[in-house]
Amino acid sequence: MDQPTDRRDFLKMGALTGMSAALGMAGCRAVSSKTQMGVKNSRGSMLEYAAPALDVVRVGFVGVGGMGTNHVKNLLKIDGVQLKAICDIKPERVGAVQQLVVEAGQDKPVGYSKGERDFERMCAQEDLDLVYTATPWRWHVPVCVAAMENGKHAATEVPASTTLEGCWQLVETSEKTRRHCIMMENCCYDRAELLILNLVRKGLLGEIMHGECGYLHDLCRVKFRRDPKTNKPVGEAEWRLDESIHRNGNLYPTHGLGPVAQCMDINRGDKFDYLVSMSTPSRGLNLYAAEHFGADSKLAKQNYALGDVNTSLIRTGRGRTIIVSHDCSLPRPYSRRILVQGTKGIVRKYPEEKIHIEGRSKGHSWEPLDKYFEEFEHPLQKALREKAKGAGHGGMDFIEDYRLIRALRKGLVPDMDVYDGAAWSVVAELSERSVERGSEPVKFPDFTCGKWAMTRPLHSMEV
Repeated sequence: MDQPTDRRDFLKMGALTGMSAALGMAGCRAVSSKTQMGVKNSRGSMLEYAAPALDVVRVGFVGVGGMGTNHVKNLLKIDGVQLKAICDIKPERVGAVQQLVVEAGQDKPVGYSKGERDFERMCAQEDLDLVYTATPWRWHVPVCVAAMENGKHAATEVPASTTLEGCWQLVETSEKTRRHCIMMENCCYDRAELLILNLVRKGLLGEIMHGECGYLHDLCRVKFRRDPKTNKPVGEAEWRLDESIHRNGNLYPTHGLGPVAQCMDINRGDKFDYLVSMSTPSRGLNLYAAEHFGADSKLAKQNYALGDVNTSLIRTGRGRTIIVSHDCSLPRPYSRRILVQGTKGIVRKYPEEKIHIEGRSKGHSWEPLDKYFEEFEHPLQKALREKAKGAGHGGMDFIEDYRLIRALRKGLVPDMDVYDGAAWSVVAELSERSVERGSEPVKFPDFTCGKWAMTRPLHSMEV
């Protein structure tokens, strides 16, 4: 198993095994010993950092396709938010969102659509407090870095980064600039996931030993979507298929992993230690392309690196285990495969919401999870259910936006921090490394520089 634990040795190992030398060789920066729980951190770490409160959060948004527009609609419903600037490579999208903002009673935001890097001009010119990005994955890090280096907080859609170097860049820029960089993992706010977290925190499952999660979603139609008139890629097909051509691993780990990591106190008393990963051969994308575009089409003959199913196994510093799956190229119903198992019980979300608690459940039988909502529903759900009605993905999109704005306006520590986003996202490249090496174990870097062992709050438990 790979042994290095700091960034310098970790990157040396990567270079020696053929990984790009561009990953860099900088060591892990020391964290000030003055950092104390309950006190805003001195320079060096963003753990438990609370930025000065803002009366109004002035927002710039980069990437207003489907998910970006959903965020904008949520933000327009939250008190104390002003949408000041909109950036997208497609001017028609900028115009449509500008109209939404005006219809909501705000001034027309400034539009930016002069090429792929026009977000840099927006971040440099506009007086903003927060910059969101819901762009294709490869732009998440550049947008967030541009925002933070220009004095703005950053919020990004998932994953925060697709690479190890990108994760380090987010962490180091956040620490240097003293600006938050938050990955907007909406699945941490879904009703069932919040209930499971509350059950864990109340001790009903005992000591947590094992988790299972993943993203299991047939995305062939999304990846091959074409405009019927021009036959050009549309929507996520403009960029997501390319990821499948060049990468083989767990490309999208955070939807399932985030909620399980919170149940296991990752970065709050435990850490991801190492993983092993393996992928099946790639068949599904070629078969779909042959069926829909012809066996002799370029898409059907394309070599896709991504295996149909990737399975990664993570071991934590305290010896617990997590199975993380990525299954997006074969016919199947949607699932995130959430399961948490402890010394007193077990709970799952898919394929059916079921639970078994020793002393409460009869014999060896499952109970419907619904029975536990009345007594144990998470206080966030109770407090925000009405406000979240009608928002995307069952309301969890609104809750994640609301919680970030609330933290910035009240000067509170956000529910998730840059270290969470980095730890959950880096699974992508680490899994690719493991697959490439025949499923060898690969060590996780320590983005917290040793502070993961601190027992500290999970602020999403606070209303």
